Amino acid sequence: MPGHHLSKSHVAAWAVHGYTALGAVLALAMAVFIVEGTPAAFRAAFLCMLAATVVDATDGFLARKARVKEVLPGFDGRRLDDVIDFLTYAFLPLLLVWRAGALPEPSLVWLVPPLLAAAYGFSQVDAKTPDGYFLGFPSCWNAVAFYLYLLPWPGWAALLLVQGLAVLTFVPLKYLYPSQGGRLNRWTNILGALWAGLVAWLMWHLPTEQMPHRLPASDHPLLGLGLISLAYPIFYLTASWWFANRRNKNSSD
Repeated sequence: MPGHHLSKSHVAAWAVHGYTALGAVLALAMAVFIVEGTPAAFRAAFLCMLAATVVDATDGFLARKARVKEVLPGFDGRRLDDVIDFLTYAFLPLLLVWRAGALPEPSLVWLVPPLLAAAYGFSQVDAKTPDGYFLGFPSCWNAVAFYLYLLPWPGWAALLLVQGLAVLTFVPLKYLYPSQGGRLNRWTNILGALWAGLVAWLMWHLPTEQMPHRLPASDHPLLGLGLISLAYPIFYLTASWWFANRRNKNSSD
């Protein structure tokens, strides 16, 4: 009977939710590669991490086009997205950091604060502000894991980075939300696209025989480009902090 057939709008809405759910499949693949624990497997895990980020960056646009909230009001795509994001942006990247030995021992202890901070950040109702910013460090532990794995950090510097970002999750500073409007966000998107291309290239060329963070600087094949690619995260953090401080100062005047 005609009433039993799904309409085109329902098919489109479920297709978008299925696309979002690809992130869960990629998370499973990441977990398998991390458990395997070889340099080649870590390279594959980072490529899965990148693919999951692409899915997360594009499914919102598709959801709006398909009007998923209106067509499928009984299915919460945002809740699905949040579960997958916690896995792919926080839990699994931190698990990779531990498995790869990218922090000094006892590395498991050092990873508890960022894990709890990420759980706190993902649970905050006001994690995204009404005026279009992230509030507190936006738990981009996938990028942190990549740089801890890619670059030969001194142990103290790696610890300072991880614990410092964990603390910043609780500090109510605003961080740029690139998908929102505004000139600064446009520049953030342009520079972010260039950075993403460079990071994708670096991930593709990660060594499959040795872990790069354990190589001496003189023998590190990706060190120069890896350091250059840090310019964008530094820009993002600096622009966010500067803008937040300027807004806070203007509002208090």
